[in-house]
This record gives sequence, C-alpha cells and structure tokens, in this order.
Amino acid sequence: MATAEEALMKKSGDIYRSILHDEADNTTQWRHGAPPTYDSVNQLFEEGRTKEWPKGSLEEVVQNAIKSWEMELSHKTRLQDFKTINPDKFKLIVNGRKGLSGEETLGLGSYNALLKSSLPKEFQCYKADEESFESSHDAFRSAFPRGFAWEVLSVYSGPPVISFKFRHWGFFEGPFKGHAPTGEKVEFLGLGVLQVDESLRAEEVEIYYDPAELFGGLLKEPLISPSRSESEDNTVDVAAAAAAHGCPFSK
Repeated sequence: MATAEEALMKKSGDIYRSILHDEADNTTQWRHGAPPTYDSVNQLFEEGRTKEWPKGSLEEVVQNAIKSWEMELSHKTRLQDFKTINPDKFKLIVNGRKGLSGEETLGLGSYNALLKSSLPKEFQCYKADEESFESSHDAFRSAFPRGFAWEVLSVYSGPPVISFKFRHWGFFEGPFKGHAPTGEKVEFLGLGVLQVDESLRAEEVEIYYDPAELFGGLLKEPLISPSRSESEDNTVDVAAAAAAHGCPFSK
C-alpha cells in the first residue's frame, strides 16, 4: 500500500520517475505527443510489491533509475533526449547475447530487445524479429491492461558497477497474441548488472532471466480466434509444443 508521504507526493508528479518533473522544456520529442502517466501501474506496484525501500537508500535509487530508463525507452523517440543513459557508450546485453547500442535498443523497443532469441523460429514463443516497436507494446498492453510492474528485490553492490535482483509482474487480464487471458498473476525474476558513469547514467546494462517464466503464464490457454488458416494452426501447434517444453530460450 502507498504510504501517506507517497500519496501526498503524487499530487506533484510521479514519485518513481522524478525526471518527468524536469521535462518542462518543449524540445523533448514524445512518442505520443506528451509525457506519459503511470497511475495504473504505480497502483499495481504499490499493491503488489514485496519490498518498501527506505527513501534515499541504494535500493530505492536503483529501482527508480530503472523505472525512469524504461519510461524514456518506451516514450521518447530521440536518444539525445534521454537523461538516464550515456548515449555514446550505452549497451544492452540480455542473457549473454550480443550487446545492443542505444539506437538499436530504441529502435527495437524494450520488449523486443529483451525477448530477442537466437533459437530456430519454430521454437520461439515470441518472434521479436517479426514485431515492430508498436506491435510489441500493443501486445503486452493488451495482456496486462493494468501494466507490468517492476521492483528491486536486492542490491548486491553499489556504483559504478551495480548488481541487483528484480521481479516483474502483472495480471494476465487481456488477450495475448490470440491466447485467452487467465486473470492470473504472471511474473518472473531476474538479475541485472548496471555500469554507470559519475553522473549515474547507465553505460552498460546486463539482464539475465528465463523467458519461460513469462511465456508459461501467457500461453496457458488456447487461441480464441473463431477460425484459423492451416498456417495459423501450425503456428498454434508449435507454440503449444514450445510452451509444454518450457519455452527453451537460450543465448
């Protein structure tokens, strides 16, 4: 639950993404024309979090920094407008795969960047290479209408190399790629390593997690389309087989 202090601060802006308060200039280019609001996912976060970190603690700083970075990645269209990263050095590495530059990450979007896979297409539960920035966000907004909350569980080392454990969760209350929602909580855990500069801007982000924890919850139900072509049926069979085998994602 939100504390009295948090409720009071909400009147003046987002308490988890304070850089939104500093966006007074008109030069920032927003993907949807204006800064976003996070009221729904903030409520989900406050109702479902397992940790409440002291104000000013390293854990709170890291948690809010990642939330702010995700906000910029999802809602800003130019890397030059980012305040959370060093655009000249930034690299995102997921599950040990080849690192993505800032421009590559921005072009793909957060979901596609995190869900890229080198597995053969027939074993992929989600084909990031076939998704656009917009289609990927539409798919997960549909699945998690209240948002996809994120929290820091532990921080193991401080800057300039910050290592941490995190939790990501939401309620599967809308269809995902034609699969019926279950209404159940879907969540996964992961580890991250964040290298920052003297201004605490991210230079390199490493994320490690098991995508099967995510897709195991999203692919439980059969497709809800009333009619399917033969090629669609084949896709369903492959997705079901992949889900049954734990979505064997790897590097």
